[in-house]
Amino acid sequence: MNELSAGHTRLDSYVDRYAARTQGMTASEIRALFAVASRPEVVSLAGGMPNISGLPLDVVGEAIGDLIRDHGPVALQYGSGQGDPRLREQITDVMRLEGIEAHPDDVVVTVGSQQAVDLVTRIFCDPGDVVICEAPSYVGALGVFKSFQCDVVHAEMDADGLVPEALRQAIVATKAAGKTIKFLYTIPNFHNPAGVTLSLPRRREILDICREHDILVLEDNPYGLLGFDAEPMRALRADEAEGVIYLGSFSKTFSPGMRVGWALAPHAVREKLVLAQESATLCPPAFSQMAVSTYLTSHDWQGQIKQMIEMYRDRRDAMMEALEDFLPASCTWNTPSGGFFVWVGLPPGIDAKAMLPRAVTARVAYVPGTAFFADGFGAGSMRLSFCYPTPERIREGVRRLAGVLEAEMELREMFGATATVPGLPRSGYDAPSSDLS
Repeated sequence: MNELSAGHTRLDSYVDRYAARTQGMTASEIRALFAVASRPEVVSLAGGMPNISGLPLDVVGEAIGDLIRDHGPVALQYGSGQGDPRLREQITDVMRLEGIEAHPDDVVVTVGSQQAVDLVTRIFCDPGDVVICEAPSYVGALGVFKSFQCDVVHAEMDADGLVPEALRQAIVATKAAGKTIKFLYTIPNFHNPAGVTLSLPRRREILDICREHDILVLEDNPYGLLGFDAEPMRALRADEAEGVIYLGSFSKTFSPGMRVGWALAPHAVREKLVLAQESATLCPPAFSQMAVSTYLTSHDWQGQIKQMIEMYRDRRDAMMEALEDFLPASCTWNTPSGGFFVWVGLPPGIDAKAMLPRAVTARVAYVPGTAFFADGFGAGSMRLSFCYPTPERIREGVRRLAGVLEAEMELREMFGATATVPGLPRSGYDAPSSDLS
């Protein structure tokens, strides 16, 4: 058989030509779920899709029509690599709700905050550099770090967010191994996936630790305005202008389909981000930016967020009630004070990833905890999302999930299985750091 013929027997005949960094590019466990979770008969407690049913679509549609009629030649044209000046000014108004005082010149508009994570990693990280992340952490960010061949070191969380002593230990261990830490990636508010919020005393301590060790902080805050019980918490960036890059998004407070996010960065970093943005996309879409800007100008967006908070609070309450009513007593979970997610610890020995096909057969979907770790942990946990289904569907989904769990526990008891799976301890948060050897 000649070489050409042999190539046709491969699943991918280009496998020998890809860059080394593509070896870290794998489909996320969440994306793999979408095909089945989107079926109407399946109650999806998996994806974190914002519920935009409460948006005044007639008002939005009219505003977009006016935008095309009055400013179409600009909205449909190329724009600035840094983003629309008017929108950047409005973004500073949004961030002021979290105590951030910033200049529009230091804002870079991105294609969602996901692209902002990519751009920051692109300009800071070489292969083998370390990013410290909470354990667990956002699957989309972990995918970015992996694609740029970064090493992720996890630091433990508890009910009050990132544990300062765990951060210190991760820094010391990483430096002792001779590795370079480029930044701490953190989601301080209504964490995805853990649902917890970094306490006020810890915020100052985390900043002090990072300043002491000269470590940049990448603060990802897409859920910060969606707190159920209090005014927005003061951002890390509000107390540390030079050591923090702040990421925000309109995906959770307006529309994920617009794909408009931003990065607020120190001046020198901002210049690099703009160059990276121009290399990646030339410019963020002018139409999406101007549509968001028009919405912010013509609509009571803060009042709209309050309505969203009420809707998500009702769904959170439905989730809490259903977990209490249906799940086995050996399960653990937190009560989130905002955002979209609940982190559930499973009974000893239950593997969330192995159980998922049986759950889908029972017409309920979730995300296994392993999706949110870079080191293989989390099999004993799952993330449940309450943002999209109605309260009635949430309750039905948890009821189905409880039935699957009970069947798994009965099987283990029947066959005398006693081994536990790798994952979080019963607290539902703790996990060891990645191996640095």
